[in-house]
Amino acid sequence: MLVSGIPQYLQNLKNEKVDLTTANNGLQSVYTVPADADFNASVISSILVSNDSGSASTIDVFIDTLPIFKAKAVAANTTIELLTKDLVLNEGEILKVEAANNDRLAVVASIQEFAKTRITTSAISGI
Repeated sequence: MLVSGIPQYLQNLKNEKVDLTTANNGLQSVYTVPADADFNASVISSILVSNDSGSASTIDVFIDTLPIFKAKAVAANTTIELLTKDLVLNEGEILKVEAANNDRLAVVASIQEFAKTRITTSAISGI
């Protein structure tokens, strides 16, 4: 069980990627939890931030407009993992990022999407 006593079933695994080419240009969406009849929650298991430049930078990470990391330092030519535990997002919530500098940082979020109902392989084959 994941959310409000509703059984959850893993339906999809994915990576979402954003190359932060523009600094301080507002928040850029990395991932939006589906808000439809089938899905109602996602688990972010990893947020990798890579700095491919020779200079350090910082990143801000938000859920909607709530900051979860502010001015998180990323050293030159390194990759860091931001999460130490899974991060649960509910339907419609958006993971957003903003870089302090142009053309330095890229973000990869590893995501598990959960559905309210289980889809069996026999049901899929009948589609």
